[in-house]
Amino acid sequence: MPPLPIPCPRDLIPDATHAFGAVYRAARAQGVVFVAIEREGQRWTVKADALTAGPGHVVDGAVNEALRTAIVHLVRERCAGPDAYAGPVYFMLHDVPSEERARELAAAFHAALYGDLEPLRRAVPADGPEQ
Repeated sequence: MPPLPIPCPRDLIPDATHAFGAVYRAARAQGVVFVAIEREGQRWTVKADALTAGPGHVVDGAVNEALRTAIVHLVRERCAGPDAYAGPVYFMLHDVPSEERARELAAAFHAALYGDLEPLRRAVPADGPEQ
């Protein structure tokens, strides 16, 4: 699996539904941030992990806070399940209603973990709920 571009277009986010281990190992071997979506019945899960990028990849406090705030907002608005995980280096959302939305959020998380918060701001605007 080739490394994902930064920022990563949503259509390139890997679907790891039956291949989580392989996708995670590939990210770790390449020393890049892991990001993927997985189907769970009729809903989707978004996963992102900065640990795979190695010890030289630092996620600063502003990025962690932005991701945490976005995840809390999505859970409060019932756009994701309450069992979300909000960092500091691993982020996960369950019960995302569509593959398209899961890909959008995964791409935004990926960009954020590389320091670009603009896709996250577009995907989870602070002024209203997103579906």
